[in-house]
Amino acid sequence: MASSARPLALRAACSLRAPRCLRSTAAARQEQPGEPARPPPPPDPERGSAHGGTGPRGTRRVQPPPPAVDFGDPREAFRSKSSAELVRALVVLRLCALEPLVARSRQLMNLSRKLLGQQRFEKLMKMTFYGQFVAGEDQEAIKPLIQRNRAFGVGSVLDYSVEEDLTPEEAEPRSPYLSPGAAQREKQYLAHREFGDRRDRVISARTYFYADETKCDQHMDTFLRCIEASGGSSEDSFSAIKLTALGRPQFLLQFSEVLMKWRKFFHQMAAEQGKAGLAVMETKLEVKKLQETLANLGIATKAESQHWFTGEDLGVSGTVDLLDWNSLIDSRTKLSKLLLIPNMKTGQLEPLLSHFTEEEDLQMKRMLQRMDVLATRALELGVRLMVDAEQTYFQPAISRLTLEMQRKFNMEKAVVFNTFQCYLKEAYDNVTMDVELSRREGWHFGAKLVRGAYMEQEQARAAQVGYEDPLNPTYEKTNEMYQRCLDYVLEEIKYSQKIKVMVASHNEDTVTFTIRRMAELGIHPSEKKVYFGQLLGMCDQITFPLGQAGYPVYKYVPYGPVNEVLPYLSRRALENRGFMKRAKRERDLLWSEFKRRLITGSLFCNPSH
Repeated sequence: MASSARPLALRAACSLRAPRCLRSTAAARQEQPGEPARPPPPPDPERGSAHGGTGPRGTRRVQPPPPAVDFGDPREAFRSKSSAELVRALVVLRLCALEPLVARSRQLMNLSRKLLGQQRFEKLMKMTFYGQFVAGEDQEAIKPLIQRNRAFGVGSVLDYSVEEDLTPEEAEPRSPYLSPGAAQREKQYLAHREFGDRRDRVISARTYFYADETKCDQHMDTFLRCIEASGGSSEDSFSAIKLTALGRPQFLLQFSEVLMKWRKFFHQMAAEQGKAGLAVMETKLEVKKLQETLANLGIATKAESQHWFTGEDLGVSGTVDLLDWNSLIDSRTKLSKLLLIPNMKTGQLEPLLSHFTEEEDLQMKRMLQRMDVLATRALELGVRLMVDAEQTYFQPAISRLTLEMQRKFNMEKAVVFNTFQCYLKEAYDNVTMDVELSRREGWHFGAKLVRGAYMEQEQARAAQVGYEDPLNPTYEKTNEMYQRCLDYVLEEIKYSQKIKVMVASHNEDTVTFTIRRMAELGIHPSEKKVYFGQLLGMCDQITFPLGQAGYPVYKYVPYGPVNEVLPYLSRRALENRGFMKRAKRERDLLWSEFKRRLITGSLFCNPSH
């Protein structure tokens, strides 16, 4: 494969990075029984003490113990709410638990708009679902809610939640098309017409469909306005973006396949060296055996491969791990042959990535340029940029491109946050690899941990298309994975000032676990290394007690015109249907607070600050 065939996207991605730092010899700790014990990472010279950091000249700065958090006190949970807002929440959350109503929510909204007329329909929505889950129509309208939440210690993650209200028939032509050479492609990373509408069976994530590059520029401008609104609303705010809004999804599909085939090839060679089944960061290829394998497969002579490792300062210890291996897909090496790997079934060398047209290469470069514009603006305004996770067939590329942004923009502080979906079987490997890479290269690691938003669609697609289900088999296994990833990151935070995490969860047990582990590890909430996040209109009994106790906590704040956020509102109704089936605690607390105000005569009092 000629070097000219090398995708410009790979070259552009690497051109964004900061200079590579010297590699640390520290290794990530492992937590599974049977895995070899590893020493903790060396203390970061900038790290704080177990009780809140160090003061001038290294003196210890002792922090008072954080206040206790009571998630069962309705008065404290809903101090920020007026009685009218309590009633609205009771009504809306109760309606969200009614299966027939929620299943037809979109149709009912459209019918109501026709019967009531636009003006009365908007008024009804603002009194109910829109008022519960959306902050307002524009940047000015949302300011009162943001300021009130801030008064109770709750920050904001702004998200302009407008999306096109396409029918499934309109959405399908905008899905990634089937490319030439599809027969040689991995099933998971092929576009399939029956899943052309990527919204199908997705209840809690906004979906963008590619139209043209002009539309992507419009999305970028929207994200820019959201970043600017975040910077003007409060300190230490976040803004969320989706990469499928910024470019052609076909690129993300193909790039994801490249990354996963390359990773699979590494593990195949590890198995040949007798190292199958080891934890991901414990799996190391012996360089001499690797060179012999590459020569035998016809990929590179020993002299050529020796030059690769010498030029990269890799393999100096005689071994290469997966992070070293991944770094070889890099324009600095100019190793076009590394885009060829053997097909283990045919024994033939095959290109990792098909040739792209000049226009397709330009589309890829534009996606990367748009990301750079957004991250630059976020850095200027002191806003953290949160890159949302998406479907597994896009996610390897999304994570890699986000990583390139972190390498460039997270040198001084965590500006760009990646999102890790813990319903994935490989979630722990993904988290540990990125933490270790950040340590080696000296940049700040920022992450949001979520359970995942695409479960039903992912499982249906894997079963129908015929590839291994990428998700953990049960909700309990997902919880175990979430806790494992979270515990790993929290222990890393104990040793470094360069790691921050957002615990994005509506699960009270998860939040309680996090608070307990923070106390055990000496991570004080005032250090602002661990954040919490919940959606607007949900789980106030978790959010506001955290904020009032001094923990950094954020509401995910959607905004946009009523008509243009109806798809978002429909999904909130669907999400709450499942949520309300699992727990009625929030509704019980709302009733308790409403009755208390009624009995004590404080029904018409304004929320106290």
